[in-house]
Amino acid sequence: MDIKGHWLDNQSVAGDGVGTIDVHNPATEEVLASVWAGTEADANRAVESARAAFQGWRRTSAVERAHLLHDVANNIRAHWDALAELLTLEEGKPLPENEEELEWVADTFHYYAELGRHIRGTVVPSGEPENQLNMVLKEPYGVVGAIVPWNYPLLLLVWKLAPALAAGNTVVVKPSKMTPLSTLFLAENCMAHLPPGVVNVVTGYGGVVGETLVKHPDVPLIALTGSLAVGQRISELAAPMIKRLHLELGGKDAFVVAPDVDIEQSARALAYAALINTGQVCTSTERVYVAQDLASDFTGALVEHVKTLRLGPGIEPTTDVGPMIGAKFRADFAAQIEDARQHGASILTGGRVPPGFERGFFYEPTVLTGVDHSMVIMREETFGPAIPIMTYESFDEAIELVNDSKYGLGAVLRTNDARLAKRFYEDVQAGTIWINDPLTDNYAGPFGGMKMSGNARELGIEGLLGFMETKHVHWDFSPEAKEWWYPY
Repeated sequence: MDIKGHWLDNQSVAGDGVGTIDVHNPATEEVLASVWAGTEADANRAVESARAAFQGWRRTSAVERAHLLHDVANNIRAHWDALAELLTLEEGKPLPENEEELEWVADTFHYYAELGRHIRGTVVPSGEPENQLNMVLKEPYGVVGAIVPWNYPLLLLVWKLAPALAAGNTVVVKPSKMTPLSTLFLAENCMAHLPPGVVNVVTGYGGVVGETLVKHPDVPLIALTGSLAVGQRISELAAPMIKRLHLELGGKDAFVVAPDVDIEQSARALAYAALINTGQVCTSTERVYVAQDLASDFTGALVEHVKTLRLGPGIEPTTDVGPMIGAKFRADFAAQIEDARQHGASILTGGRVPPGFERGFFYEPTVLTGVDHSMVIMREETFGPAIPIMTYESFDEAIELVNDSKYGLGAVLRTNDARLAKRFYEDVQAGTIWINDPLTDNYAGPFGGMKMSGNARELGIEGLLGFMETKHVHWDFSPEAKEWWYPY
């Protein structure tokens, strides 16, 4: 079996230990390849490589860095088919969704290549403008540790990597043990023209490689997309060193259906928001609130639409909904469905492993009614193909239900009423509000959460500034003594 090496100093290298990790295709359960189970020594070697490269990279002109990042994007397009297929095989979502991911990956490099040419700081008014200059400079931190999840292995990497590099940082990447192959391919085939050590990839387990990066004294900033529990663990480890943490954590996103909507169109919008990537998206709709008078017709239309969706391997062109990522994830998801059923929820469609799928981690898209906030499925992150529906009587009640969560990543409203839309985006506690068009991002618009969904913003200028430290320079052109110096 092929063992893929770590990427250090622009070379594929074997791991320090003897352990390996098999990477499976979630649609077939076959082993695609193996990677090294990185050790503390492997992670330390990557940090040393990135630290050694940092001074040269930070002093590379912004124009040259921009050209190099544009080249990364162009290389991605040159390897488009191979990357799209590899993403599909190791992560599972349908090929069209992975092609969209690659569009975002390439264009994010283009976006930050140019944005990095424009941000250095500002000049602020001085107390004595005739002989003083005051500047606020934005500078790179140094080595960034990027810990990346499996559900969008390249997109959620590049939302960190592109701005970090544009700002002048070097990066050590710890990809998910479940989807490391596309990251290694990206580094070897699309980033080998960068100076050695600027981007390094170490595969392995979070408790070893990830925690080594978090505790390493030469890694001042950790950027994570992951679960709340992992974010809490990293915060605990990083606290003694007062590290900068760039955390994008879990979500429990709500979808509100106002009483004035077109039922068929809104049912399709909800199905997309809840089931894209088989519901394995941090911003997937996981709670639905439908106006009482609309509930029966809307739920019926939703169920009929969901029943038409085709399950299968993501690589097949007829597939709408692919597999879940692994057996444990499917089991955890099924336990939430069963808990809801045990507590009185009704399953209108789905609720089972589909017949005829002996291999792969498939689960039928599942629509539930009769749920409430006492159930786990309405409180904790689900990360699977579930659409649990509650009703509301007033819009005030709908907003209260949306805000009744420890998470605040995103929320969706379907309405034609501008007054309801304004109330929604003003009163809902979430980092992204979608009115009518769910789960659409914008390169120039910041992405991130409120409450326990994290403390970071990715994309936009905020995504660049998150990887830059602030320095104030007070420059007096005159060396003469000041009247306020001693003696008084």
